[in-house]
Amino acid sequence: MIFEFWFDQSAPEIYEEYLRESERVRAALAEVDGCHGVERFSSCATPGKFVAIGFFDNEEAVTRWRNRPEHRRAQGLGRARLFTDYRLRMAELVRDHGPHDRAEVPMDSRRVHG
Repeated sequence: MIFEFWFDQSAPEIYEEYLRESERVRAALAEVDGCHGVERFSSCATPGKFVAIGFFDNEEAVTRWRNRPEHRRAQGLGRARLFTDYRLRMAELVRDHGPHDRAEVPMDSRRVHG
């Protein structure tokens, strides 16, 4: 899950409310089977823009999360008051590798980097 969202920069109390609400929601996330957490990042290029990346096993886990009362409450707050804009994208993983897990490295990269 890739969730981009924006806050009104002239209303820092809105961002503070979001932080309080997100802590409540984060606690509920740990209880959902197939959810592996959400990380939030602020944009270096666009003031007031944030990105949250959520990690889920599959669409069923996303559905379990989406239908939690805590999440539905947060969605309503986001739409009604917290966010000036947002965009949600659901994506599927194409490849997954790192320095110690090289099984999915593309062949052209293996030829160059060994």
